[in-house]
Amino acid sequence: MRPWESTYRFPVHEHTGETRNEKLQRNVGELLQELRVAQAGVQILFGFLLSVVFTDRFHDASGFEKSLHLSAVTLAVAATALLTAPAAWHRLLFRTGSRERILTVGNRLVLVGLVCLALAITSTVALIAKVVYGQIAMIVMAVLCLLIFGGLWFAMPLRLNPANGAQPTGPPK
Repeated sequence: MRPWESTYRFPVHEHTGETRNEKLQRNVGELLQELRVAQAGVQILFGFLLSVVFTDRFHDASGFEKSLHLSAVTLAVAATALLTAPAAWHRLLFRTGSRERILTVGNRLVLVGLVCLALAITSTVALIAKVVYGQIAMIVMAVLCLLIFGGLWFAMPLRLNPANGAQPTGPPK
């Protein structure tokens, strides 16, 4: 047993054979692993958005286009902060017995961070469509992006949630 681990053994969870502490540890690990995927997307988007302001074409952009760009940058910053917070919290608090709190609050931060990421990507795609094809293309692309993210990231998982009465379609456990 490691010095920071308690000698108290939590009861074993019947379904997985894990103690509560082991389950919390696994869940934190899974959360941090999932964040690696989202963080890569945020980093690429953020780098692209930062480089845009140094192009000649950006200086000729309208006030609306510059505002749309700044909103995309702000949303990317918010997504970065929200999606990296659980990793920072874990690093700062991992020996304090705060795993459950990290999971509870971290999950909420990740969900808000994903909304910010979806909006940042949508704003970026809308900006590109506006500059290349005009206002109608901007609106069409923004709506399509919102439908794709809203459907795949939020509506489908909620619909597939067994608590909502959906039947599992995957392999048996």
